[in-house]
Amino acid sequence: MNRTVRFDPEDLKEHLDVLYRYALGATRNPDLAADIVQDTVVRAMERREQYRGDAPLQHWLMRIAHNMIVDSSRRSIREVVVEDVEEKWHDDTYTVDAEAIVERASTRAELLDALARLPFIYRSAVMLHDVEGLRASDVAAVHDISVPAAKQRLRRGRMAMVTALDQGHKRRIATKGVPMPCWDARQYVSDYLNGDLERATANIVEAHLAVCPTCPPLYAALVGVNNELGHLRDPNAVIDPGLEHRIRAIVET
Repeated sequence: MNRTVRFDPEDLKEHLDVLYRYALGATRNPDLAADIVQDTVVRAMERREQYRGDAPLQHWLMRIAHNMIVDSSRRSIREVVVEDVEEKWHDDTYTVDAEAIVERASTRAELLDALARLPFIYRSAVMLHDVEGLRASDVAAVHDISVPAAKQRLRRGRMAMVTALDQGHKRRIATKGVPMPCWDARQYVSDYLNGDLERATANIVEAHLAVCPTCPPLYAALVGVNNELGHLRDPNAVIDPGLEHRIRAIVET
């Protein structure tokens, strides 16, 4: 017979750090990670009666967070294509420089960059198992899949990490000398477009745009779309007087 195991809201506090660490590793976005932790706690409180105690509370919370990240995630053009990675690993001639890969992995920035390039389901499996120390069966429970499927995700995720570390190094060689990482510059371009950046930061963005092989077309597209959006403003489009009267009546009651 199913039974509900009540937990005290105070019990949630001891799991906040691991939830945030997991969400941050999965999204690489501190603001989004914070929102996911907050929403996870709210969802957990709303669904307290669904917790049966057949898994540790932390694992149940991670499953809620996992589902929220899945809902919020979108495929990035920077992600490695796992099917292509597996095809490479099937080729007997494919190899990498192990010493160089391990050296890059010892650099936190390189390791996080490679992790961020994994599609979410594989990134999550690696985070849960190799970072947080969960067993394959726990990963399966969080992902709501079978244990063999969880092991496959872990295997593919680990292979993709090695390939991502190899590809990331080659990408950085190609962009050597470019001021500011592309993602940092791309996060600033909207404020740059508005003229809201401090001069020092704007100078770095401009220097990046001057030499980066990929960002200038993106910036040009932003400028072009922004200009076209401005043309949508129609001075002749005004609210119907009858509708305005009804809305005012609602607001003023």
